[in-house]
Amino acid sequence: MLLNILFVVIGIALVLWGADRLTDGAVAVAEKMKMPQIVIGLTVVAMGTSMPEFSVSLISSLKGTTDLAVGNIVGSNIFNALLIVGVSALVAPMIIQETTVRKDIPFALVSSTLLLIMCLDGNISRLDAGVLFVMFLIFMYMTLKGAKKQGAEQEAAVETGGKKEMATWLSVVWILVGLICLIGGSNLFVEGATAVATNLGVSEAVIGLTIVAGGTSLPELATSVVSARKGNSGIAIGNALGSNVFNILAILGVTGMITPMTLKGISSFDLSMLVISIILVWLFSFTKYKIERWEGAVLTAVFVGYIYILL
Repeated sequence: MLLNILFVVIGIALVLWGADRLTDGAVAVAEKMKMPQIVIGLTVVAMGTSMPEFSVSLISSLKGTTDLAVGNIVGSNIFNALLIVGVSALVAPMIIQETTVRKDIPFALVSSTLLLIMCLDGNISRLDAGVLFVMFLIFMYMTLKGAKKQGAEQEAAVETGGKKEMATWLSVVWILVGLICLIGGSNLFVEGATAVATNLGVSEAVIGLTIVAGGTSLPELATSVVSARKGNSGIAIGNALGSNVFNILAILGVTGMITPMTLKGISSFDLSMLVISIILVWLFSFTKYKIERWEGAVLTAVFVGYIYILL
């Protein structure tokens, strides 16, 4: 039992450190390409900080613990929309761009609703996964197409805070080192978490929705809160929303195409909560294209209530 807990702790540490290195390298490359803030948040940072979910879900699914794989994604997305956006708004009110309200949040809502519908029969088939992945390609096309227009109108690269730009070779090294740590750490994490859950008699679904989801969402939380505090709210909201879209469409899409998933412990309540969380963020974003501190407090309170009901 102690060894398994040690595996979980070491796994989380490796995953978080690896995600940090991967994101640093990826953002450095994006900065050289002069990508707008919101686009970096929706693509590079979102993918980098979603790598823990991807590696954990893929390895969980390959090992037959599909409830852990899906629970990780559903729990992470609820964590992103309610706690990460909520805490980020508490740190500093978040300015939401019109394109985010009109395109990015609706896309996250459609993705969540589609997942809810697909899970009604208790399975995510290869066909379901294929549909999700095609939608991800469409989302990426729309995002990158919009980036060209934004780039022509404004120069919104991430602030470097006076630091020297990272060398290209170092960026590549950090990306590779980050990926290695993510894969190795995820393996340890899944092994340890599954064994601990079995020993305690807790279902894989609950472990996935809480401990695993929280652990793999720490990179998003740290990235968004720091971005909000520095005034880069485009990165903060883009990271949370981009991660949600990436988690459902890309991660479950790729994972499901490799190995179909059967759901046992993920309930309609959990999937409905996923949809409700995005709707709340969307509603709050409509108010002057800004999420105020009190709205952040509401999102955080809803998350705490959900975890209480779950446990």
